[in-house]
Amino acid sequence: MNPANLPFDSEAMLQGLRVWVECESPTWDAGAVDRMLDIAARDMAVMGATIERIAGRQGFGGCVRARFPHPKQGEPGILIAGHFDTVHPVGTLQNLPFRREGNKCYGPGIYDMKGGSYLSLEAIRQLIRANVTTPLPITVLFTPDEEVGTPSTRDIIEAEAARNKYVLVPEPGRANNGVVTGRYAIARFNLEAVGKPSHAGANLSAGRSAIREMARQTLVIDGMSGDDCTFSVGIVHGGQWVNCVATTCTGEALSMAKRQADLDRGVEKMLSLSGTSDGVTFTVRRGVTRPVWEPNAGTMALYEKAKALAKELGMELPHGSAGGGSDANFTGAMGIPTLDGLGVRGADPHTLNEHIIVESLAERGRLMAGLLATLE
Repeated sequence: MNPANLPFDSEAMLQGLRVWVECESPTWDAGAVDRMLDIAARDMAVMGATIERIAGRQGFGGCVRARFPHPKQGEPGILIAGHFDTVHPVGTLQNLPFRREGNKCYGPGIYDMKGGSYLSLEAIRQLIRANVTTPLPITVLFTPDEEVGTPSTRDIIEAEAARNKYVLVPEPGRANNGVVTGRYAIARFNLEAVGKPSHAGANLSAGRSAIREMARQTLVIDGMSGDDCTFSVGIVHGGQWVNCVATTCTGEALSMAKRQADLDRGVEKMLSLSGTSDGVTFTVRRGVTRPVWEPNAGTMALYEKAKALAKELGMELPHGSAGGGSDANFTGAMGIPTLDGLGVRGADPHTLNEHIIVESLAERGRLMAGLLATLE
């Protein structure tokens, strides 16, 4: 089977993808994510897959696991792992509507990562239509909470990955048409400052502002960034009344490092910031952590197969490690051959300029189909 001969059509794929993109699915809206999972589950059921819905927990949406018919069903095969949550709140379509402009198409979550998930299903669909029986059975797992570190589904992802020989992750492709063979380690932190209230107009000096302390610590945290480990505060909430000195202020911070040892040192630095100063208590608690994923021989062998397939399709396929975690951090760290960044090409994820390069739907679809048809 030559994947170049499969009739992938980026324009037709774009119309199917539009339904997905226009079903907004921000992480913290479990109902919205579940509606998106419903659409994908139905699409895969039509394709002949056996569908399992796994209930959500911790306030998140659920999961969909689809197993496609295969003579070796139940044996280790290929896991395609993706997520349907996005960072865009419901209503983003008003400012970022699904629209085509030349070779680009815009929409919330279209690049990260609905485009990659859609082309993965199209690859399976094309193989089914061509009556191609893949050497290995295929399982697809879609989850609801990757954008916040996968706190509720890491165990499911790792358990499913352990049942398979390979993991393919259609997160966004690289700008140079590359794929991802490693991910940096990432740690999240929950921050809290607790001060002393007072009337901001009548008795300002009697209070101790939690907001002031959070602002001071934010500058400290940002100043800790270096070549080995970066730190940033991305969320801050504080105060309730402008005429009250703020008693509490909360925040969230992120740290990223290329090596686990560097992240471990970064975690120690963050936790050491906890303490009390001038009547305000500042507390740092460790949150979700993604382990560093360094490619092993199995991952590099998987990459070489993909590279050879890409060459047959007339494409170069560079590779490398990347920041910005994904669920491949977990499967790669487990030692399971994992290839990430197999999704569409595009740019500006998590912004109101998020878009894909339309022709990459078919290009990457053929690459995915080739992998599914040849991995054994």
